[in-house]
Amino acid sequence: MPKSILVVDDTRSMRKMVTAVLETAGYAVEEAGDGVEALELARRRVYDLVVTDQNMPRMDGVSLIRELRCLAAYDPVALLVLSTEVNPELKQRGREAGATGWMAKPFDPQRMLDIVRAFI
Repeated sequence: MPKSILVVDDTRSMRKMVTAVLETAGYAVEEAGDGVEALELARRRVYDLVVTDQNMPRMDGVSLIRELRCLAAYDPVALLVLSTEVNPELKQRGREAGATGWMAKPFDPQRMLDIVRAFI
């Protein structure tokens, strides 16, 4: 059974790009358009990894990570931020919320796969 990844981004084209890279590598991917939708999906099942954007309506990535870390099932799950944001203070808030890592957009597909493999 392939490992499952939840991709969260409010930009449809970015979700599709990330999904295509991950599916080509054999992962089962589900998508959410923002943190609220992602949290609803995550409460129904546990994913092996979550990749989230930071800047989204309704709930941003750091808030999503904080909420996911409140769910016991997500204690061991890697939660990665994929964002254009490079502010060190924001990255620190992400780490404090429980983010496992932070990747910059635009992303290199091979680097993303290397990072994903390291955490799954």
